[in-house]
Order: sequence, then C-alpha cells, then structure tokens
Amino acid sequence: MKGPLFYSKILLFGEYGIIKDSKGLSIPYNFFKGALKVSETPSQEAIQSNQNLKNFAAYLEEIQEKKVVQFDLKKLHSDINSGMYFDSSIPQGYGVGSSGALVAAIYDEYAANKTTVLENLTRDKLLKLKEIFGLMESFFHGSSSGLDPLNSYLSLPILIHSKDNIEPAGIPSQSVESKKGAVFLLDSGIVGETAPMVSIFMESMKQEGFRNMLKNQFVKYTDACVDDFLKGDVKSLFLNIKELSHVVLDNFKPMIPKQFHNLWKKGIETNNYYLKLCGSGGGGYILGFTQDFDKAQASLKDYKLEVVYTF
Repeated sequence: MKGPLFYSKILLFGEYGIIKDSKGLSIPYNFFKGALKVSETPSQEAIQSNQNLKNFAAYLEEIQEKKVVQFDLKKLHSDINSGMYFDSSIPQGYGVGSSGALVAAIYDEYAANKTTVLENLTRDKLLKLKEIFGLMESFFHGSSSGLDPLNSYLSLPILIHSKDNIEPAGIPSQSVESKKGAVFLLDSGIVGETAPMVSIFMESMKQEGFRNMLKNQFVKYTDACVDDFLKGDVKSLFLNIKELSHVVLDNFKPMIPKQFHNLWKKGIETNNYYLKLCGSGGGGYILGFTQDFDKAQASLKDYKLEVVYTF
C-alpha cells in the first residue's frame, strides 16, 4: 500500500494574528512531503510512526461521536495492524505543517463522504473542511485552526480573510527577469513546540497593552503584507514587512530563540533581509524576506537558507 503524497505548507503571513482575525496567507511548499505506507521491513521511525497512528486512531474514535466527520475505522485499524506508518520528509517542530500533512492523508484515505479537490469548493465546503481538520489536528497541538491540513489537502494557496472567511488564492506568478528578491527559510537548528508557544501567547493576551499592540500594529501590518503580496506590490510589501519584523522583535521575544535576537535586529538595521516567525516560533524555521538574495546570503553565511519564492 502507498497513499498519495501530501506536502508541507508555509504560512507566509498571519501566525498568531489569525487567532485574532487578521488576514493570513498560506502556501504549499513541495520541498517536503509525506504519504501513508506499509513496509515489509519497517525502520525504527516507521515503528514509532505506527504507534503514533494507533494513538491517533483512538482519538479519531472519540471525535467521531461529535458527528462532525465519520471514518472507516475498521479499515484504519486493520491497516495500522498491518504496520501502516506515515513516511514523511517534513521536519517536526519546524513550522511547516508535519502534522497537517498526516491529518490530510488520513482524511483522504479514511473519511466517509469526503470533500474532494475536484468539487466546486464553496466557502461553506472550505469552512466545513477547516472545522474537521481543526478537530483532527487538535490531537497534536491541543488546539488547531485546521489551516495546515487544509493547505496540505488542497495543495492550493489559501487566503484567510477572517476565521469564517477563507478562499483559495491566486498568488502572483514569479517574475523571470530579475529574480533578485526572495522569501526564504532559515534553519534555526532548534526543534520548536507549538503548544507552549501558543500558551505564552494566550497568557500575553490577558494584558490590555498586548491586545492593543496586536490589533493596532501586528494585525495592521500583517493585513497590509497580505494585500501587497497578492497585488505584487513589492515596494510597499517590504516597507510593511520591515514594520512587521520590528513589531515581532519587540513583542514576541519568547517565540524567537535568544541567539537570533541580534540577527533579527541586524536585518532591520541593514535592510539586507527581514525576519519573521514561521508558524508558532520557538525554533524550527524562521521566515526571511529580502529584495536581494545574494546580499541576504552574504549576511547570513553561517546559516542554511532554502528559497521558497522569488520576486
């Protein structure tokens, strides 16, 4: 048995803000992928993954009672007992949707009456899928918006207007002429965990000052970045990303590993690159934006960078 491939994702804009109804933009990232498989000679990783699937299947049995989604649990249990595992190159704890791809693969293989990518994806269908995926992925993070699995399942860019308003998005085709500018991933070399970061954020939300900053600065610049990116207005985009990078450095310090605080600041001061969180932070990848990738690469020569998108 070998299931279809599901890809990782990158939330370009909207981390934390989408909890408070900012806009967001999520794109598939085909560099990493995963699929359900059965092996005759399983590796240690495959055995561990199979055990995780057993626990996940027990959780799916529980949520089935909520009547939001039905699964062919008999087939799922039978496949898990035959040694099924999730064969994935998506790094865990890196903010690129490792659990999202697994959720998408399980839904695709075992959900009854599933919505498929070939249908007319109305807003209601997308919101229903997002609800199902949020419920499924909560097993991994304690709570989930459902966006990562949605992105992985549809393999389309998703534009988030607000919690109840999402749509597939067309992103500007990449310019062939200059291609100097880029969105890139910087590997922090540290595994991040989503749940503790979200809980720091929720604790901060109890403070009025933090809530005001979120609404008047973080959400404002996030929304502007999404609009600029979709319009292809690179000049305005970089002005807004610089502001966003600054706001994150000033107000989301616990989400940025300590050894990257100066590097973050250096980007803002030199304008060679701007950094922002990729997912919940705390480690994993850091997202970078630059108008001149050669310059950014020279400034960040001690780090491993992966280009995600070029301008």
